[in-house]
Amino acid sequence: QVQLVESGGGLVQAGGSLRLSCAASGRTFSRNAMGWFRQTPGKERDIVAAINWSGSSTYYADLVKGRFTISRDNAKNTVYLQMNSLKPEDTAVYYCAASSFTTTLSTSKNVYAYWGQGTQVTVSS
Repeated sequence: QVQLVESGGGLVQAGGSLRLSCAASGRTFSRNAMGWFRQTPGKERDIVAAINWSGSSTYYADLVKGRFTISRDNAKNTVYLQMNSLKPEDTAVYYCAASSFTTTLSTSKNVYAYWGQGTQVTVSS
């Protein structure tokens, strides 16, 4: 059974940092694109960052560009999201996702077949 398990969320003050981890089990994703999305109540789940299979290509949403960094360790089957200079508007449930078939990064939810359960990030002002 394939599982993606996020960790590292929590409560932080504005300006602080958090590092999210997403550990995959059940199959290897070393040849697959992965991404981070976030969602707030009543809104769509939006892309935050994406990374190709090797880590050589990344994408960031404009709202997080320059503050967040996505990376991966294929030996550990894990993807990370380093979040710096956090703002209250970054408060959301963060989900990691893995594609089942593509090596190139994608911003579309449709290419990600596997999703974690989500981890809450709350940034206080």
